[in-house]
Amino acid sequence: MANNERDEAAPDQRHEAEPLGTLKVMMTAGNDEINKLHKRKFEEITGKLQIIEESVAKILKTNEDEKKLRETSRKLNNQKELISDKRFVLNHVFKNVAALEICVPCFSKVVDKFDVKWNMLIERNEKHLGFVLFCEPIAPIGKEFAVEIKAKFRMMSDVCNLTKSSKHCFEKKGRLGFYDFLDWENVEYYLMDNNLAVEVEVEILKMTGSGKEKARLFDESQKEFCDLILVVQNTKFYVLKKYLALQSALFNYLFYEENGIPENAEITLTEIEADDFRNFLELIHGESSIDDDTVTGILHLADLLEAPTAIRRCEEFLLNDSQKSIVQKLQLALRCHLENLKSKCLSEISEKSDIEAIMAANIPEMDLSTSQALLQKSIAIIE
Repeated sequence: MANNERDEAAPDQRHEAEPLGTLKVMMTAGNDEINKLHKRKFEEITGKLQIIEESVAKILKTNEDEKKLRETSRKLNNQKELISDKRFVLNHVFKNVAALEICVPCFSKVVDKFDVKWNMLIERNEKHLGFVLFCEPIAPIGKEFAVEIKAKFRMMSDVCNLTKSSKHCFEKKGRLGFYDFLDWENVEYYLMDNNLAVEVEVEILKMTGSGKEKARLFDESQKEFCDLILVVQNTKFYVLKKYLALQSALFNYLFYEENGIPENAEITLTEIEADDFRNFLELIHGESSIDDDTVTGILHLADLLEAPTAIRRCEEFLLNDSQKSIVQKLQLALRCHLENLKSKCLSEISEKSDIEAIMAANIPEMDLSTSQALLQKSIAIIE
């Protein structure tokens, strides 16, 4: 009986094995198609990611030692950063340039930047086209005014781009540029519909004095109400120690924890600018000293001096009122750890050009979380 049962069971098992084998073949074939599809999609995604990685490689800084070094350098090199942030670009399109008469100047509109008036001029002479930048203080301000700049002059078209650089220190109204910037016989190569596009990129290296009306006085007239003199770039600021200590953790440490500062002492602060310090003092004393020209200098000082109220006021301005670009705002947010501003900047990125502008800036403060957010934005834009 046992043998018969075994003999009968064997055919049943063989009979079941045939469709199972067929099913396995079908599953294998189906899996191959699925695998091919997945492989194609994976290769497409890999290709996109490779393009993105090549683009954002410049801004990915994940090494912890580099982050610590940047944080230290940020404090030690504060003056360098302040200088590099005082930049602006003047743009203008001059019309009907081919018809310019000799020695008849053409001017761009006047623009106010950092309490100084700026504009450009082009002028034809016998053999050349001149290109000049004008600088004028907003108001007569005395002997202390000086602004040292580095300027890049540029003429451009679809096929040509000519750039020349120069450096100068203005101590009064003046001009800087080139009266032989371009040979007149080559002007036609820079024209588009007989119009000439020009720009000057200005970097303010050092600046003293200001045409801006002072919102609050910190000069000797305040001496009887103050107990400390802070000297910045040979300018004396009469202040109250306790009030500064309340506003700034660093001042509190310097005045009350590290040293016993005597009454009416005179202390020199180095590596900061007098105008930035005045704007900072005005802000913490309740004045409205923040605008797009002053916010960078104030914010750097507030960050350096660990002044939370001033930092908050600057961030509120950058969030709600500033006309600075996303790149400029993002750099300030990263440099001074402004998380709300950083989040807003990232949320406003919607174009490929935004990503390209941020990458081109090569922001030294770029951190891992921001790089990852930019990578995600890049993927979303590409898809």
